[in-house]
Amino acid sequence: MDFSEITEHSCEPGTSKNDDGVISVDVSSEVLVDSITEVPPDLIMNTDGNVENGEDPTRLTLAYERLYEIPRTIVERFSDHVWHLDISHNKITNLDPLVHFKHLTSLIADDNPITENCVLPPLPKLQLLWVNYCKIGSLYPWVAKLKESCPNLQYLCLMGNPAAPSYLNGGNFYDYLQYRLFVISQFPSLNHLDDRKVTEDQRAEAQRLYKRPFFERIVKPSSGGIAQLIHTPVKWSSFQSKITSLWGGKEERNLLI
Repeated sequence: MDFSEITEHSCEPGTSKNDDGVISVDVSSEVLVDSITEVPPDLIMNTDGNVENGEDPTRLTLAYERLYEIPRTIVERFSDHVWHLDISHNKITNLDPLVHFKHLTSLIADDNPITENCVLPPLPKLQLLWVNYCKIGSLYPWVAKLKESCPNLQYLCLMGNPAAPSYLNGGNFYDYLQYRLFVISQFPSLNHLDDRKVTEDQRAEAQRLYKRPFFERIVKPSSGGIAQLIHTPVKWSSFQSKITSLWGGKEERNLLI
């Protein structure tokens, strides 16, 4: 699958705008659509009309619709044939309905109040995930669960989240390197993280630093070992301080970027 058209914008907010060939679901600004409020029948008719006019039926956008969840009627109507879904710039926190999108290969969920407690259902075909500018405050247990749900991710964007240190949220370059290498270590098939490609040198360094014996040295024996670290929320600053102490200071490591 070719994601070059999507990734050329470097995952910046606002790049998930409607393009030619994308089904546009136009929910009236006067109606809040959720499991209580049914989707107006004319909305479904208009969407079907777009398909008849030759637009790509595998692409669906629900962006900027003030949604608190993915409408049940939309799931029932489109989940069987949608491969590319855009739910960005809404108020969605529950991603469970995505389990019905069996063919989903790309999901754009930027600017939603998604936290580290918001877990994606199993999406084994998902290759691209954008969750920029959400509310993900910790890499744990979110990254471990994301790895279980989406083991074949190739493109992942987390920019603007508290758990992704960068100059966008007050993090320094060293924080960013540690975060980047850790995420790369969790996804063997990852080709692009945030605004940069994953290099072979980065992948090798990530595997060397974050292999299991290294993790076991970070976690105290009394804390429950590696399982405790992965399945319990941990602030990145605390995790980083342990890594720094093991490395003997920032100056002794020449991390690759």
